[in-house]
Amino acid sequence: MENPYVLLETTLGDILIELLPESAPKSVANFLQYVDAKHYDYTIFHRVIRGFMIQGGGYDNRLQRREALPPVENEAKGGLSNLKGTVALARATEKDSASDEFFINAEDNLDLDHMDDTDENYGYTVFGRVVEGMDVVKKINWKVTKPRNDFDDLPVDDIEIISARRFE
Repeated sequence: MENPYVLLETTLGDILIELLPESAPKSVANFLQYVDAKHYDYTIFHRVIRGFMIQGGGYDNRLQRREALPPVENEAKGGLSNLKGTVALARATEKDSASDEFFINAEDNLDLDHMDDTDENYGYTVFGRVVEGMDVVKKINWKVTKPRNDFDDLPVDDIEIISARRFE
């Protein structure tokens, strides 16, 4: 069975993501629920840290939080590493707190991988990888950010996800 793909159309260009259900089936199903519900349409990349990652999926351009589904079980033990170009679920302090927000690694971030079973070191579930559009990820990652409205690394200019759709 072929892996599913999702196309993120952003204001800076398209990013094509291959999802990896063999290693993270619950995380892929979770992400696809949001894609199919058009939850990511007109959300922004609200956390951009140069040389680290770009994060989005949870807020619109008015910085209003989108309503999320219940969190998904952390699958960071699935064997995938947070390498440059991989897509992972963002989470809070608790290991099983990821829901709609995701990030794309702009560099290898092996310190985000599973290290032990504590909440702190459980890791971040990688569930996909960018197959086209790393130039767009780089453009986003190099945008100027500044603290604003309780966001530490918010791009000065909004970078929207116009749509997120399954790609066949």
